[in-house]
Amino acid sequence: MNIEQKLVASVVNGLKALYGQDIDPAQVQLQKTKKEFEGHLTLVVFPFLRMSKKGPEQTAQEIGEYLQANEPMVAAFNVIKGFLNLTIASSAWIELLNGIHADSQYGITAATEASPLVMIEYSSPNTNKPLHLGHVRNNLLGNALANIVAANGNRVVKTNIVNDRGIHICKSMLAWLKYGEGETPESSGKKGDHLIGDYYVAFDKHYKAEVKELSAKFQAEGMNEEEAKAKAEAESPLMKEAREMLVKWEAGDSEVRALWKKMNDWVYAGFDETYRMMGVTFDKIYYESNTYLEGKEKVMEGLEKGFFYRKEDGSVWADLTGEGLDHKLLLRADGTSVYMTQDIGTAKLRFADYPIDKMIYVVGNEQNYHFQVLSILLDKLGFEWGKGLVHFSYGMVELPEGKMKSREGTVVDADDLMEEMISTAKETSNELGKLDGLTQAEADDIARIVGLGALKYFILKVDARKNMTFNPKESIDFNGNTGPFIQYTYARIRSVLRKAQEAGIEIPAQLPAGIELSEKEEGLIQMLADFAGIVRQAGEDYSPSIIANYIYDLVKEYNQFYHDFSILREENEAVKVFRLALSANVAKVVRLGMGLLGIEVPERM
Repeated sequence: MNIEQKLVASVVNGLKALYGQDIDPAQVQLQKTKKEFEGHLTLVVFPFLRMSKKGPEQTAQEIGEYLQANEPMVAAFNVIKGFLNLTIASSAWIELLNGIHADSQYGITAATEASPLVMIEYSSPNTNKPLHLGHVRNNLLGNALANIVAANGNRVVKTNIVNDRGIHICKSMLAWLKYGEGETPESSGKKGDHLIGDYYVAFDKHYKAEVKELSAKFQAEGMNEEEAKAKAEAESPLMKEAREMLVKWEAGDSEVRALWKKMNDWVYAGFDETYRMMGVTFDKIYYESNTYLEGKEKVMEGLEKGFFYRKEDGSVWADLTGEGLDHKLLLRADGTSVYMTQDIGTAKLRFADYPIDKMIYVVGNEQNYHFQVLSILLDKLGFEWGKGLVHFSYGMVELPEGKMKSREGTVVDADDLMEEMISTAKETSNELGKLDGLTQAEADDIARIVGLGALKYFILKVDARKNMTFNPKESIDFNGNTGPFIQYTYARIRSVLRKAQEAGIEIPAQLPAGIELSEKEEGLIQMLADFAGIVRQAGEDYSPSIIANYIYDLVKEYNQFYHDFSILREENEAVKVFRLALSANVAKVVRLGMGLLGIEVPERM
């Protein structure tokens, strides 16, 4: 039992002894004492006034006196109105630290074979362009969420759905055929995803030029600007060719399919490099080219059962007016599928592959309506987790300069961003002397850890639901709420622990109880103990930012302690060993917490 649990039990006993009444432990409200008052934990006594039949101050005084006489961990108390502030004895804090110290995975709950199976989908790239800053936020959130859900005792399957078919893919393919002159990743020295992205931009450039030319022609023939543009877009030879290519792809044309496979393979090799650098992995990857037909089949099944209806033009729709929504298209008049159909097909395959208890989709908030509809449709089609599916909806990420556009090639490429972060980290670390005395390989590895840590932490510390601006310069700062500040503190603690080891000082498995602790030391133990609850809350709220900001607060508190108290120079041997044990456990919790966010911490810098 932790300190709070023991206190709750003592309060329940005290109320029985004082007022002869049994009470549900859930009614005992304990909270951290506010900084302006003396004490560690505060008991709210208002719920007990009915049984005491006395005023709040007197009730608090009586409960405080009972606890001080009967509960050894309560060293002192004071009463402020209806609040009983309790000071916990040093021996109780040391006992609590011993419990944390004994558990190398403190705060992490391991899954068992009987644990619920949670599938988390994230990334969802298109094979017509490389991953960009928006994908970075998606991947980092998805990966952190998977770690946090697993740390709460669930079995987790990390999955990705790749958008590898459709008109946007055909645009890159057609542009490569027309303007590529056989260029390959090998001949160009470019990553495959970057090469294909260039042809997606090239298609858009030629298409816009075509539309401009046709539009001018139609305007010269007497059309107004709007009509001329609409007609130009409809009659663009390039767009017609792209649509014809899609029809051929759907019909299984061998030449189109061979080109599609070759170009997609280039892209996958590029994606793999990016994921590796980002530290992101998947247990299972699905491809829309395999799922859209499954979706069509499921929609037709729903049509037969009367869940959906067919319009005169042959298109298939779902009537969701009964759920307060509108009518939703599921199959176009020409029989081709839409995103919703593909998501239904993917769900069918996943359900066949895994006994899913919960499904979480990590997708931007512009798709909120889509997932509201998907949940209803999956439920109608008999998927047990359909109704309870979770759309982990997150806000957009921009740079200080503003929005990004793929077609215009103004997107911040994920590879370039990571490379820039690593090189800035190296530059900043060198200026501050953080890499002094290290070999080139060590310095490079630390620059990678710090650069990527800065990027990941800056993105994950923000509440996922909010739009955010990513500022690369701000993120690589060794002061303030940043990844490098946390990483540097971890490295500093590890350096202290190495020096202690070199001096032959050992931290015992159990610390003796007879040490008087300072308020700062007690506060740090209390913060360490909070970690288990923080992991639980982050899992319940699907919120990596809760862990990020907790780790920052812990590190900030530790730095003040480090500044104010001696550790290795402390003359009292027992106090020195206690402070080393406290430091070691702060480092452990920092490593575990940052690990849940997918962030490495360096042993030295």
